[in-house]
Amino acid sequence: MTPSHPGRADLLEIKKAGERASGLTRQLLAFSRRQILQPKVLDVNAVISGMEPMLRRLLVEHVDLMVSLVPQLGPVKMDPTQLEQILVNLAVNAADAMPRGGKLTIETAKVTLDEHYQQRHLPITPGDYVMIAVSDTGTGMDEASSRRIFEPFFTTKEVGKGTGLGLATVYGIVKQRGGDILVYSEVGRGSTFKIYLPQVTADVPGASEPSSAAGDVSRGWETVLLVEDDEAVRMLARVTLERSGYRVLEAGNPKEAVRTAREFAEPIHLLLSDVIMPESEGPPLFERLVKEHPAVRVLYMSGYADEAIVRHGVLIEGTPFLQKPFTAQALQRVIRDVLDAPAPTKALIGHVGSD
Repeated sequence: MTPSHPGRADLLEIKKAGERASGLTRQLLAFSRRQILQPKVLDVNAVISGMEPMLRRLLVEHVDLMVSLVPQLGPVKMDPTQLEQILVNLAVNAADAMPRGGKLTIETAKVTLDEHYQQRHLPITPGDYVMIAVSDTGTGMDEASSRRIFEPFFTTKEVGKGTGLGLATVYGIVKQRGGDILVYSEVGRGSTFKIYLPQVTADVPGASEPSSAAGDVSRGWETVLLVEDDEAVRMLARVTLERSGYRVLEAGNPKEAVRTAREFAEPIHLLLSDVIMPESEGPPLFERLVKEHPAVRVLYMSGYADEAIVRHGVLIEGTPFLQKPFTAQALQRVIRDVLDAPAPTKALIGHVGSD
């Protein structure tokens, strides 16, 4: 579909609406505890360190990230994607509170919560906890906002800038794991969110332990060009792929993707692209990419149904497609299916509606 196509504006609106709905669905599922979870014994410091490069890319240039991790921190047990979701939501929330720049600090500590703490913060159990503190030097909140900050759909952001579910999701995850979360804020000085997760006695599985056969099925070594205009979605997809063994090149728009592909001298095995982006669609990008990387395959993703984009002439029916919101496991599985499938027919290389 060309930029002048009469249906392009409508499709862009569909894209925005679909992605807003996808984000709401994803966070509502977490808040209502209906996600399929896979709790594991985790080293919180290792998770934070692993996400640090991605968090730095997620933050705008004028926000500095400082990380201070206490060594030999006790392990916790939770789904790793939930811990990542907590960190991303708090980091994005902090960055939004610093439109003119500032400092974002992530700290960890070992703490013991006693009966006195329990009396003030029921129903938490006294014992040893891992504390994660996320602080910003932003606008801060008054006491009334601080009391309501974890309520679903409550937001201090401008209309259209937030769903009011990010911090409610964090609250739900923490409470689900038997922990607690507190906020300290002062107008004009910034905010600090302190999360307490119960420490467990089990050892963190070593990296040298053999992985299960089910985990190996979705792993790979190929190079993936990831094109997604939503920074948070792109970051989480990249983390998932890199942990699965893939080499990831990333771009925020088609123009950047073309430049990245030209500068990359080695083969690119897969294009993982949003279907519709502000500057262009995924299919024209794939057509350009396949000229320089003839063996490249493609997997499109979008926040609205594949039937809708086929009906509007953006994709040919049968083109590999993944609907948002998707789990890390679904992304791993579908990418492996696309890469392992027989060579696609030439019909899938083009797209309907091109002039």
